[in-house]
Amino acid sequence: MIKRAVNLVEAGAIESAIRVVSTERAGLDALQQALTGNLAGPFCKAIKVIGGISGRVIVSGVGKSGHIGTKIAATFASTGTPSFFVHPAEANHGDLGMIARDDVIFAMSWSGESTELHGILSFSRRFSIPLIALTSGATSTLAREADIVLLLPKEQEACPHGVAPTTSTIMQLAMGDALAIALLEARGFTANDFRTFHPGGKLGAMLSHVSDIMHTGDSMPIVPAGTPMAEAITMLSMKRFGCVGVIDDAGTLCGIVTDGDIARHLSINLAEKVVDDVMTRNPKTVNSTTLATSAMGILNQHNISALFVTEEDGTPLGIVHFHDLLRIGVA
Repeated sequence: MIKRAVNLVEAGAIESAIRVVSTERAGLDALQQALTGNLAGPFCKAIKVIGGISGRVIVSGVGKSGHIGTKIAATFASTGTPSFFVHPAEANHGDLGMIARDDVIFAMSWSGESTELHGILSFSRRFSIPLIALTSGATSTLAREADIVLLLPKEQEACPHGVAPTTSTIMQLAMGDALAIALLEARGFTANDFRTFHPGGKLGAMLSHVSDIMHTGDSMPIVPAGTPMAEAITMLSMKRFGCVGVIDDAGTLCGIVTDGDIARHLSINLAEKVVDDVMTRNPKTVNSTTLATSAMGILNQHNISALFVTEEDGTPLGIVHFHDLLRIGVA
């Protein structure tokens, strides 16, 4: 009996979750449709205004809109559009001094009638600071005061009582992301730019280049062609990369001797051989600008543990081991 009751509860929970996702998806569909219609013009104007300022985007909102606003401000800032969040209540108690005349204000309110925003609205009008409104209230105070109105479609909230902000906040968040990415693309913001603003954590690791972590100079396990295998094995043991690179007379990488190569030749007397007899020719290499994630992909694809980093002419610059990639967080 208890198990049946639990199953009924679980079934009801899943049904509720599916209903929420479906309702919020309908809101996003309505937003997408609006962007091909009446919202297209204001959206493009907002991109032009934000892209043309020398200051920052000041995002403001209260309640759930404020929570979404902090994320939007963070997304702007991390994608090349200087931005920060100013709480409207704090603005009324001194934080208006954080807003400069070369900024643009991005005010968020679903109804457009949040009284806490009145101070920021008055400030923007007094000093002619561009005001972009994100609201569903077409005739609201916020919409009337704004220079640009990003009017969101009024869609049903996922809350069964139609009260808790759910669909509405999803649409606000999507609109903020759309603005940030459109600005990113307009500026030609690159992966290198991303790394500048994301030096730490998983994203910073993913955007690192092999040149940032490779071992260079005397750290590289390198021997010239014709080197006796006994010397190569000693080098392999000392450097501990699991391989030794072989260079020709021109100084270019012509082969590699790995632990696996040695294991495959145990049936012969390696003491009588030189590296040319054992090495794998045309080894896998990368250039110095290769992303760390791409290097890890090559290692996994070919089931190898290290890659030499070379110049275009094949001259070794360094070596990167999968332990180096794991150390910085690339998995």
